[in-house]
Amino acid sequence: MYKKLIRPILFKSDPEKVHYFTFSLIRKMCALGGKSLFRKMYAIQDKRLEREVFGLKFPNPVGLAAGFDKDARLFDELSSFGFGFIEIGTVTPKPQQGNPKKRLFRLKKDSAIINRMGFNNGGVEAAAERLKAKRNVIIGGNIGKNKTTPNEDATEDYLICFNALYDHVDYFVVNVSSPNTPNLRELQEKEPLTKLLKELKSVNASKPLPKPILLKIAPDLSDEQLLDIIDIVAETGIDGVIATNTTISRDKLKSDPETIEAIGAGGLSGKPLKDRSTEVIKFLSDKSGKAFPIIGVGGIHSEGDALEKLEAGASLIQLYTGFIYEGPSLVKRINKAILNAL
Repeated sequence: MYKKLIRPILFKSDPEKVHYFTFSLIRKMCALGGKSLFRKMYAIQDKRLEREVFGLKFPNPVGLAAGFDKDARLFDELSSFGFGFIEIGTVTPKPQQGNPKKRLFRLKKDSAIINRMGFNNGGVEAAAERLKAKRNVIIGGNIGKNKTTPNEDATEDYLICFNALYDHVDYFVVNVSSPNTPNLRELQEKEPLTKLLKELKSVNASKPLPKPILLKIAPDLSDEQLLDIIDIVAETGIDGVIATNTTISRDKLKSDPETIEAIGAGGLSGKPLKDRSTEVIKFLSDKSGKAFPIIGVGGIHSEGDALEKLEAGASLIQLYTGFIYEGPSLVKRINKAILNAL
């Protein structure tokens, strides 16, 4: 029903406008009793799906990636679609508009999306306030820095976000891999990244109950840089890695080159990212000797895609573009496939 009826209608309009329209529609439907209907349609309750990862018990291994519910406005409603966890953000200390519009584009021939949103969000304090109403779902807090904050002061931005969300999320994700904030990816280099993560770990250790801290990395890192990531995880003692964010690559796309050139800069997500993100997961898992948990994300549009990520070494997976292209039934289909594979 979604792919044949609903998606064609939604895909006729501007992607960003559709995103907010869909948010409003889901909220209204849930307010009218739709949550129980969605749970009945899409959620699977089965103890065999439970996963204990970095000290948290997930009801199932399929989560919603950051970027969909940036401002923690719809996490409770979205959980009724059967997700085992929801990641909000990326949030920054101060509200920011993000990059100029138009900044979100579909590549229908590739089942992909290009975005250059630029961490548009209402600020961490507003998100924290909404999360006080939480909820019956595990929440991850994806944190970043403001565009105007120079990299040498970035640690303070991440600490502000960490402290503001500490009481309201179950785990943290340090986002230094978005291609849409100028110079942000420079923080993935070994020295600045180690310093940032050690500062966060130090503050975390001072809390009554330290929360898991994960690092989200780009798919565009070289093997040498990935080996650095393994060393950094060991040195800093963070709890895991999310592999991967969007890519700046435009290789092997089916869409015509003129369209891609006209869209311009931005991070690519969806089917074209599938193989590379799986390669990164397998590389990290194999080279580290499965030393830390990995959340696999990138190009999951089918049950087979999800199982491939798990077999490559992911402990959990996340959806984003696949959820948009395939619809909410994808969550249920993946969980059924996981059960069938046991």
